[in-house]
Amino acid sequence: MKIVLESESHEKDVAALVADAFGPDRFAKTVYRLRDGVEAYASLSLVALDGGDVIGSLRFWPVEIEGTPALLLGPLVISPERQGEGIGSRLMKAGLARAAEQGHRIVVLVGDEPYYRRFGFTRALARRLELPGWVDPARFLARELVSGALAGVAGMIGRPGDMVGVQAPAKVRQAA
Repeated sequence: MKIVLESESHEKDVAALVADAFGPDRFAKTVYRLRDGVEAYASLSLVALDGGDVIGSLRFWPVEIEGTPALLLGPLVISPERQGEGIGSRLMKAGLARAAEQGHRIVVLVGDEPYYRRFGFTRALARRLELPGWVDPARFLARELVSGALAGVAGMIGRPGDMVGVQAPAKVRQAA
C-alpha cells in the first residue's frame, strides 16, 4: 500500500468510496455545503493505493473563521473491506504533516472524537467556533497545527470570501 497525491484518474474511485460510505444524504450536511463550489487543496488530497486500486482517500478544503484561514478536513474514507488495517491513520498522519509543512495553522472537522483525538483533534479547541448549519456539537472538532493558532480566533466558519457581511442561518448548537 502506498499514499500518493490524488489525481484526476482517481476521482471516479474516490467518489464511489465516499458515496458508499456516506450515502446520498451526505449532500445535505453542513460540511458539504461548505465544500460546495470550492476546490479541495490538490496538494493535500491524498489517496491510498494497493496495486493501483484506490482503497482510501483524505481531502482538505479551504475555509475561513471570520477571515482567519483554516482547513476543513474530510472526508476520510477507507474501503470497507480494508478498514482496521491502519490505512486511515496513515492518511491522517501524512495529510496533517503535509498541511503543517505547507504553512497551514488550523484544521477543523466533524467526526468521532475518540478516533480523531489520537491525531490531536479536540472538542475543546472548537468551542468558540461556529458552523453555518447544525451538527452534533460533540463531533465538531479542531486542531492547531501551530501551537496557539486558535488563540483569539472565534466565530463562524465559511467558505473563503463568503462570510464577509453575511449573516449565517444557524450555528453549531452548544451542549448544555
